[in-house]
Amino acid sequence: MLLKVGELAKRCGLTVRTLHHYDRIGLLTPSARADNGYRLYGRSDIARLHQILALQRFGLSLAEIGACFAQPGTSLTTILTQQIAMLDQQITQASRLRAQLAGLQGSLLDGVEPELADWLTTLELMTMYDNYFSQDELARLPMLGNGEAAEAQWRALVGQVRGLMESGVAPEHEAPRQLAVQWMSMLVRDTGGDPRLVAKLNLMHEQEPALQTRIGISTALRDYVLRAFSESKMLIYEKYLSAEEARFMRAHYVQTALDWPPLLAEVRDAIDADVAPASPQGIALGRRWLALFQRYAGDSPATQLKFRTAMEQEPELLAGTWADDRMFAFIRQAMAAMMQQQS
Repeated sequence: MLLKVGELAKRCGLTVRTLHHYDRIGLLTPSARADNGYRLYGRSDIARLHQILALQRFGLSLAEIGACFAQPGTSLTTILTQQIAMLDQQITQASRLRAQLAGLQGSLLDGVEPELADWLTTLELMTMYDNYFSQDELARLPMLGNGEAAEAQWRALVGQVRGLMESGVAPEHEAPRQLAVQWMSMLVRDTGGDPRLVAKLNLMHEQEPALQTRIGISTALRDYVLRAFSESKMLIYEKYLSAEEARFMRAHYVQTALDWPPLLAEVRDAIDADVAPASPQGIALGRRWLALFQRYAGDSPATQLKFRTAMEQEPELLAGTWADDRMFAFIRQAMAAMMQQQS
């Protein structure tokens, strides 16, 4: 039995437009066509559609589902195992929140008035995260489910850095630099290496004073960390630069620190959406990447080559940056296409 696209859409509760989209992106191509060109779906097509819908319910994007289908070695069992792990993480987060709210509720019932503020702050933070992150992103944000050990690690690190800042230790000194590298490496870990999540965290931190108070990280403390982290990178770059080039870098490098995560996030989105580097969107990203790079590397191709050489020979430059080989490959191709346009 073969079903027309309209019949299948009606039976499974989808729109014809959705099925056409699945066909267009190669996710579900009907196995037959009628003489008039109408799409016809058979048993194997419907079975594949069931699998697509099941994987969507587990939280996979269409791009992730397509990648699974493109890899014969990836079994449905493996996919389910990954999704169960994700659900376990969500359950852990919910359990921790429930325990916290239950404790606050108990205090309120006992008439302990100060705990009311803590309860309201907890609810405020719940809403705050929902305003900046989708449910899928919250499920993929490891920092919300890493447990008490990770929280204790962050509290200790924040306390150490704040102590140095309040004692007047310049961020360029060795101790702040080492702690800043640790800070950024932990942040990469606790955002799952996803620049899109850190970009949203930065935005939320910037726009929500209540969050700054709650976690103890003021904008001044954040800037102190960024300055120390930038210094750790600049000291490496200086080994490859002339004195004049180093002065230019030092005058501009720190100013780009908060501009990189949003751009990296857009590049990651483009890669996941299979955007061609040579497409208008890819070239636009390459142009923006080059402009941001030139803000501290300058316009000289010879100087820019020195920075690229340092990146190739100094693995420490990539620590805590969210950049990876896929992004660099994408940008290289985008810039090559941009140069071809200009020639």
